[in-house]
Amino acid sequence: MRGSLLLERGPELAAAARAVEGLVAEPARGGCVLVYRGEAGRGKTALLAEIGRIAGDRCTVLAARGDETHTSVPFHVTRQLLQPALEERELLPAPGRGAEAVDRIAPALGLAPPPPPPAAPADPQVVRGGLVRLLDGLAARLRDRPPVLLVDDAQWADAESLAWLDAYTRTRQGGGLPVLVVLAHRPPPPEPHAPGAPATLAALGDRAVLTLGLDALTPEATAVLARDALGGHADEPFCHALWTVTSGNAYETVELLAKARERQVDPVAGSVALLRELGTGARGGGLVARLQALGAGPTRLARAIAVLGPDSTPQLLRALTGMAGTELAAHTDRLRRARIVTAPGSPVTPAPSPHADPAPTAPTQPARPTPAGPLEFTHPLIATAVYGSVPAATRSALHGRAARALAEAGHGPAAAARHLLAVQPADDEDAVRRLRAAAAEHLAVGAPDAARRYLDRALAEPPGPDTYAVVLYELGCASLLTAPAATVRHLRSALDLPGLDDTLRVDATYRLAQVLAHSNQLGEAAGTVAAEAVRTPPGTGRRRLQAAHFMYEGFQAAEEDGPGRSRRLAELTGRLTGADNPERALLAVRAFDAMLRGEPAAEVVRLCDSALVDGAPARGLGWTDTTWGFEIPALTGIAYAFADRPDRARALFDEAVRAFEISGWSGAHLAFAHTLLGLAHRRRGDLPRAQHHLEEGLRLADRVGRGLPVHWDTACLLVDTLLARGRTAEARDVADHYAFGPPWPGAIVLPDGPSVLGRLLLAEGRHEEAAHTLEAAAEALTARGRHHVLWAPWPFDLARALATTDPDRAARVATEARAHAERLGTPTARGEALRCLALFATPAESRRLLTRAVAHLAESPSRYEECRARLDLAHATGSATALAEATALATTCGAVTARASTHPPE
Repeated sequence: MRGSLLLERGPELAAAARAVEGLVAEPARGGCVLVYRGEAGRGKTALLAEIGRIAGDRCTVLAARGDETHTSVPFHVTRQLLQPALEERELLPAPGRGAEAVDRIAPALGLAPPPPPPAAPADPQVVRGGLVRLLDGLAARLRDRPPVLLVDDAQWADAESLAWLDAYTRTRQGGGLPVLVVLAHRPPPPEPHAPGAPATLAALGDRAVLTLGLDALTPEATAVLARDALGGHADEPFCHALWTVTSGNAYETVELLAKARERQVDPVAGSVALLRELGTGARGGGLVARLQALGAGPTRLARAIAVLGPDSTPQLLRALTGMAGTELAAHTDRLRRARIVTAPGSPVTPAPSPHADPAPTAPTQPARPTPAGPLEFTHPLIATAVYGSVPAATRSALHGRAARALAEAGHGPAAAARHLLAVQPADDEDAVRRLRAAAAEHLAVGAPDAARRYLDRALAEPPGPDTYAVVLYELGCASLLTAPAATVRHLRSALDLPGLDDTLRVDATYRLAQVLAHSNQLGEAAGTVAAEAVRTPPGTGRRRLQAAHFMYEGFQAAEEDGPGRSRRLAELTGRLTGADNPERALLAVRAFDAMLRGEPAAEVVRLCDSALVDGAPARGLGWTDTTWGFEIPALTGIAYAFADRPDRARALFDEAVRAFEISGWSGAHLAFAHTLLGLAHRRRGDLPRAQHHLEEGLRLADRVGRGLPVHWDTACLLVDTLLARGRTAEARDVADHYAFGPPWPGAIVLPDGPSVLGRLLLAEGRHEEAAHTLEAAAEALTARGRHHVLWAPWPFDLARALATTDPDRAARVATEARAHAERLGTPTARGEALRCLALFATPAESRRLLTRAVAHLAESPSRYEECRARLDLAHATGSATALAEATALATTCGAVTARASTHPPE
């Protein structure tokens, strides 16, 4: 017998065979993406089944099929692909981080129930990243039989599964894929790059090594099929008419030949009219008419299968149709004989072949037992036609009954509630409850887009007046990570309505402020929490809002009354001891503000210590806790770093990297953690290690987008670090690549951006531009009462920029900087101030100042600043021994030995 649906598929099968050979030859990187596109009925399913057969002897074949009724079910295709492999325990990762990753994404894979409320929503990037790493780990454990992923009807795959495949093939593209991904789908809509699944499929197609279109069968191939099915005497007019009626559609050709064989049609020119009549029942309305001709019972059963989709088990079909077991079996057999439904099979099931003997249609034939598994239509065309033929009111009622049946059968809220999306709104509070429960499940598995669909539908029901604001709040939280504008709209609406208790109002306000702040609307964020804090009764909620208010005001690049805000913050926190998390959060904000103001470092360290518990963030204030956000521990670590405690900062930031990696937060959060580690190493004088972490931070940030706050901070620190290493040209390249310079963002930069830009201009010999830039920095920071000479080192560099043109003013700037350094009181600040002041002293006084500077810096953790002071002192004294020691220390720091600072003319 001939593989009917594989006729004229030689090039397509050859491409797949070559891809399998490449994967087997080099399992670690020999995989690729193949895409087969074709209209419905072109034989995509049969083609994928044959590819699975080709690969099955040497590869692990994982297959899935998109389903029109499950496009709204997140990770539906992912579960089909990975569950069979993960159910074999030897394929699970060994204990360690890999096993922890499986635990985190187990709910998305259907291997564990979603965590119950009040568990924090899963970050979709975290879940997607976890699935990417899981597939990598699976491929590594299956090197002897590398994975081949087959996805049929990918146009109906859920968005979350497509996003996972897109992320996997994109991130592994440069180093090669350890898997073969084969997609089959119908042609995309006219605008393939429209948002959503079509755009993702288009991206996957652009990444494919081959995208092959499946053409219709030629007249010659159609004639071969006709003669195979009906006999070699089938004449040319009959075969040509067959091709004309079916337009070369493989499925319709097979179906029409099967019907002709049942009717014992003589395949000659005289039967062409009968052939055309039979052809009308092979598609669209003809399919529906053929179904209805079978009777009311089979029609009712087919409609139930169309509504339930892959959930069409006998138990649920009986619940939906009201049929007894024997009646269900009889109608199932009639649908099977008519080639409308088929027994359950693998996810990739070939369409029926005309070579099988036709099933007898005699009514005396006993019905076969209904299979235990779900029934499915023999082809998606039939499913689409049957579903589309159900009247709207009947369809809505069937979906409502399906939701109840699934819930009564013990399926989770998400499985039942997907049907409620297709039910007409009817002021049903129970429907609202179930839709909200389904949304919570989707949030817990990392599918916020799906959660939003369910909550939007709940609003349309609509909820009662006591629930409406709560649903809006939940909708805003569901949009928090992916749709900031929608989050702002929903949370504002929720806060404008009655129905939120005090706890929810505080949380809604805090989250609203977070989104506004991350959208570069710091002023509005600060005003929002300040206004709500006034209305909130004293207690935990008010302090949470107060901490957010002072934090967002302090983050702004400009404010009307910075000293006044700092004074109010100091008064509020004056008697706090860190007894609970709201107090600890306020103390962390206060420590950061005190650091920026250049207050005594001992007080800054005391505040930081009070914000921690045994030197670590308290439970609920950790890096991945969402109640307060990662900013609180970050502020504490940054304050430590600039208070000459980079060791404590490094311990916090090492934990940040570990926490984000374990949690799968591989985007901007992990990028910022590496930036903070770079800061700690920069303050310790380990410049190569600082550069490594900063470059890693930029690499991770670049994967997320451009122009993010983390880009500003990391580029700023990297420019400063490269300048310290003597690599001015590289620093300029970084500054230009990331547009580091005016216009500055609305938020402060870590450290002060204009100060670092001025340092770069000074290193390039552009003294006049450097002076203007540094003077602008001085004006802005002095107005806010911010005098930390290491966070914003503008005084030292401005003094050097003015040294030859205005030495008197330069000396005054250096003297004022020393006063601020003395107030700060750290050895690093004192040593740097003395080193700068030495520029304007007589040679003898300069040597004395430099000697004191070296003594201070030797007591500090700042090895790079110490080596610069030692180098200056060596040149001032002419000591070869001191010069050798300074040079050795510079080498240890990873810095190029710089020339000593020069003195202005006496």
